[in-house]
This record gives sequence, structure tokens and C-alpha cells, in this order.
Amino acid sequence: MRYQITGKQIDIGEALRAHVETDLGEALEKYANRPTDAQVVFSKSAHEYVCEATVHLSSGLTAQAKAAATEIYAAFDACCAKMEKQLRRYKRRLKDHHRPRPEAVEVMRASSYILAADGEDDSEPETLQPVIVAETQTEIPSLSVGEAVMRMELAGVPVLVFRNEARQGVNVVYKRDDGNIGWIEPQGSA
Repeated sequence: MRYQITGKQIDIGEALRAHVETDLGEALEKYANRPTDAQVVFSKSAHEYVCEATVHLSSGLTAQAKAAATEIYAAFDACCAKMEKQLRRYKRRLKDHHRPRPEAVEVMRASSYILAADGEDDSEPETLQPVIVAETQTEIPSLSVGEAVMRMELAGVPVLVFRNEARQGVNVVYKRDDGNIGWIEPQGSA
């Protein structure tokens, strides 16, 4: 497994690197099947150290955790505990509720656009056509609804677009303001 341990405007010593590789490695070995790489970034925010960790799993999932503390080792330990908790929940859900996947998740390609925000003033725009700031390629995985919710929660994103395995249509799951999960399934996909 590849580790990328960096610091934003702070130096990371060899002792901290060894601590991160050892502790994160133990947590990943315990709960994750075949992690491919891990990125750990340390930064300083006022009087606290902030640790952000991202782990990519071979199943296509990405787990993220972030923690802050007044000591850099304590920040990492809290971040590692959060990561371990996420991976434990993920593994439990797979074991309890989902059938094993014999092959990798099927994905389809799609374009992703970033649109410019409307102007600060209240005047009417000259055209209703939005200004495209950036265009990238993204992947839409073919998942069950339960797997989509799990991926969304594990990645810590508010919305996930996926292709429903059961009905072969494009669906959306999202986190609602009341804390529940919403699921959008267009009528034509049934």
C-alpha cells in the first residue's frame, strides 16, 4: 500500500511518518480489504493541528476522516479512530446486508461541469445559459440503493448519482436537512 504523508506549512518528521504508517496500517488491515493508497495531510489552524486522511479501497470506495487537536499526534489518533469507525461500519454493513460482489463495480462515464455562480447584483442576466468554469470526466457506478447510501455516507458527500442495478435507471440518493436519506428514482426507470 502507498502512503502519502504531507504537511501544509509544517514539517513532518520521520517519527510521525512511522507512527502514521503503523497505526493507519493496522486499522486498514483489520477492516479494509485491499486498500490501494492513503493520503494523510497535516495542517495548523490557529492553535490546533488538523489531520485529514483519505483512503482509497480496491472496491472503488473512498473513506475520509478529519480531526483536530492541540497536539499533532492527538490529531492523527482522533482522525485514525474516525477512519477505523467508518471502515468498521462499512465492513459490518457488507457482512450483514449485502451479497458479496464477485466482480468489480460497473461504471459508466459522464461529463461533470462546474458552473459559475450568479453575479452579486440583483440584475437580470443577459442570457439564461450558465457560464461553464470547468469540465471533467466522472464515473457513475452501478450499485444497489443500499450500496449507494453506504458509499455516500463513507465519502461524506451530500449527494450521489448512481445507476440502479435492479432497475437499470439513473438514480440519486441525498442527505436531507432532517438527517434522513432521500432517494430519487425517475418514473421511466422502472
